[in-house]
Amino acid sequence: MRHQICLELAAITPLDELEREHITEVLAWIASGAELCRLAKPATPPKHLVSYSVLVDDGHLLLVDHRNAQLWLPPGGHVEPGEHPRATVLRELEEELGLVPAQAIEPPFMVTCTPTVGRAAGHTDVSLWYVVRADRSRPLEFNEQEFRTVRWFRFSAVPLERTDPHMGRFLAKLGSNFCCSECAGRVSVTVGSPRRRIAERFRSAHGRAA
Repeated sequence: MRHQICLELAAITPLDELEREHITEVLAWIASGAELCRLAKPATPPKHLVSYSVLVDDGHLLLVDHRNAQLWLPPGGHVEPGEHPRATVLRELEEELGLVPAQAIEPPFMVTCTPTVGRAAGHTDVSLWYVVRADRSRPLEFNEQEFRTVRWFRFSAVPLERTDPHMGRFLAKLGSNFCCSECAGRVSVTVGSPRRRIAERFRSAHGRAA
């Protein structure tokens, strides 16, 4: 599975120097042999993988008002041992929102390393951000034990003061102007360093990883 996660990272074109640093940090973490997944609640080990499922539709994205984090966040959750991060996306969308995406999950769009806040403070989430097309006209059921509510926000109206600290960077990377909902669900970017550099980092880290 370490190899598969390295491949996910190799698919990311970084937005900026911070994302390049995060990719380098995560590759070194993978290569170190450290446990990558949460084994016990609330935070063992204190650094572990998370998959974000960023649902988008025509210039809007879905956020959940998360009770523990006390933030508006994309749906998502911890990657289970032996589970591919894309399988986590599918599992969490069904568990949290009763949603089964119509399309296959594409490679991650972004990666971040973030110290947690709120009731779950004190550990670090290594988050893979997956962009998933959705239909905001469709009613959603949600897990009321985890979320106070769920809401679609225009990209320009996302509450940046009460969300993931990297959300502004994510939106800058995603872009707030699309010609149609098709483009909003099939985003590609050309900013950041060449993919070749990330592939070289992947090969270097994978050569040291078991």
